[in-house]
Amino acid sequence: MRIEANETLHFQNLNECIRTCGDKEIYIDNCIGQRYIGAGSGGKTIHIKGTPGNALGAYLDGTDIVVEGNAQDAIGDTMNAGSITVYGNAGDAAGYAMRGGRIFIKGDAGYRCGIHMKAYKENKPVIVIGGRAGSFLGEYQAGGLIAVLGLNKENRPIVGNFCGTGMHGGEMYIRGELPAGLPEQVKAEKLTGVSDAWVRGILQDYAAAFGLDTKKLLSSVYYRLTPDTENPYHRMYTNN
Repeated sequence: MRIEANETLHFQNLNECIRTCGDKEIYIDNCIGQRYIGAGSGGKTIHIKGTPGNALGAYLDGTDIVVEGNAQDAIGDTMNAGSITVYGNAGDAAGYAMRGGRIFIKGDAGYRCGIHMKAYKENKPVIVIGGRAGSFLGEYQAGGLIAVLGLNKENRPIVGNFCGTGMHGGEMYIRGELPAGLPEQVKAEKLTGVSDAWVRGILQDYAAAFGLDTKKLLSSVYYRLTPDTENPYHRMYTNN
């Protein structure tokens, strides 16, 4: 199915077309801010040209979404499975409380990317950002992986302020640069190249999606951020 999503098509009508369509492949042209595209869907592939609105792929349950452009706030909100691939930039709160699946962003991501990410058994959510990430990256992260590659960063910090605030699970890989002002409850390990097989596979998939140099990504210096279990947050709120 191919849908013309111009300014006259209300987001509710667009999403009803997606829900009721029997086709596995759906193409949306001239998207102009329609919200909740693909919310809760599984078993489809949605190709979007234009700029989808907030909560793209919210509660996603197995559908793959590809955006040939930028995406607004809260992509992948509480998603369970599937993938969202953005060939431009993404707004704030990408991957909010996501519980599985992958979000690949070629450009930059806004504030609070990966807030409240969590993992359970084999379900490990993933966010990879090719450019920069705004402040509060991984705020309250409880599981999964966030990677920031800093490609074309234009002499600016790869990550904004307050990275890892409240982080108590999961891990971050920050390429080539240690974020400033990390909380005492977050520890940083400098890595020369990526040795973890799972992380290597993710970065290989990311490089393949956007035509990047896989060898360069895998051999770069990274800072791996994880919670410091010897310095838990409860000490901030007790007298002990």
